[in-house]
Amino acid sequence: MDLNDIRSWYTVVLFAVFIGIVWWAFSGKTKRRFHDASQLPFNEVEHPLDDNKKGDHHE
Repeated sequence: MDLNDIRSWYTVVLFAVFIGIVWWAFSGKTKRRFHDASQLPFNEVEHPLDDNKKGDHHE
């Protein structure tokens, strides 16, 4: 077995890992979790800063 055979097997293994990750990402089990994670930026409560809390400088 020479270096090119090892590189070929390495490529095949990495491709199989890639396909496994894609399959996992699009499986029905993770749909709810990914949907919840995608909504996190929109679920944050916005609090406007008070005049006293703007900036870090002390006068």
